[in-house]
Amino acid sequence: MEARVNYFGHALAGKVMRHLNSASKVLAESTLPVLTQELVKIRASQINGCGFCTDMHTKEAAAADETSVRLNLIATWREATVFDEAERAALELAEEGTRVADAAGGVSDAVWGNAAKHFDEDQLVALISLIAVINAYNRINVINQQPAGGYQLGMFG
Repeated sequence: MEARVNYFGHALAGKVMRHLNSASKVLAESTLPVLTQELVKIRASQINGCGFCTDMHTKEAAAADETSVRLNLIATWREATVFDEAERAALELAEEGTRVADAAGGVSDAVWGNAAKHFDEDQLVALISLIAVINAYNRINVINQQPAGGYQLGMFG
């Protein structure tokens, strides 16, 4: 598989990515736990079929000491006993926020209320923003057919 365009080497794409990357940096520095951030990014990427981001974020999560058991169970988190209640709430919000076009009414009050039980307002803002940003990255990579498997830790700075 080859990418449709050299997105990472294109001048206009570079300008766009700088803004997305700046938003990602702000979110990485938020009080939302790092592993929760990675779980959300992985789950949204799985739903969107973004191999590039799934590859990247599973490797980033592993480098942040996430276990292989938990990484292998993200797609089936509802049946898995390895995620705490806050992580489960974040994963559910990520799913509904990613599948917004599939769900009449968007994110349900029940899902939002559950997330609000586990996260403060700053963390909720970070979650909303993180879900939006990872979905933007996913769409760029899926549309461009960006190949997966070659991500190396820190390759984007």
